[in-house]
Amino acid sequence: MIKNKSYIGIFFVILVFGIFAVPKIIDRVKNGEVVKGDRLDNVSNHSSGENSKLLTIGPAPKFELTDQNNQLISNKEYAGKVYVLEFFFSTCPSICPIMNLNMMTIQNTFFGNPNFAIASITINPENDTPEVLKKHAQKLGVKSANWHFLTGDKTKIFELANKGFNVYVGQNSKVNGGFEHSGLFALIDKNGDIRCRKDNFGNPILYYDGLEKEGVRNLQQDIAILLKE
Repeated sequence: MIKNKSYIGIFFVILVFGIFAVPKIIDRVKNGEVVKGDRLDNVSNHSSGENSKLLTIGPAPKFELTDQNNQLISNKEYAGKVYVLEFFFSTCPSICPIMNLNMMTIQNTFFGNPNFAIASITINPENDTPEVLKKHAQKLGVKSANWHFLTGDKTKIFELANKGFNVYVGQNSKVNGGFEHSGLFALIDKNGDIRCRKDNFGNPILYYDGLEKEGVRNLQQDIAILLKE
């Protein structure tokens, strides 16, 4: 009798799931949300050599923004290059100075290589105009012509970060600097695909920690690998 009640209970749970959950899943598929959001479904592994430790997550989101030289820059300008992408803002008083310093280290490591580039996208475009970003780049001592500091429409930039790269950025007047963001760096290969390492269980470590020496060291090693591809 108890077993029969258990079966009835299980059947009821399945029935409720079918009524409420399945239509929502179907709607997501029809609207393309599953394809947009579930990048991990498309993860692939390179087959041999050094590349075997790097996973391919899928194409990096497309963008078109204005750089510090007032030039329109899109992901097309990065085609055929290995590049690192970050979200920052010039007046950030907390993690950005560390990110800037570490990105300078990465620039200096690969300076002179025409196949390497950097994209630094501001999350405070209202303040960070091309003129402000140019002064910021000069203050840092940026030497590479392939390091673009990018600005544009705030809504599109927030969408690029939060929905495109799944890296949180937000505006919050209660925090120091007025904006929240992470110190993560994204690595994109010559084909425009996001690449990353995997943990001991084979799971993707999507982005590199731009605040820690280990993260920067791992990124330098993997850039060198991708430049050889």
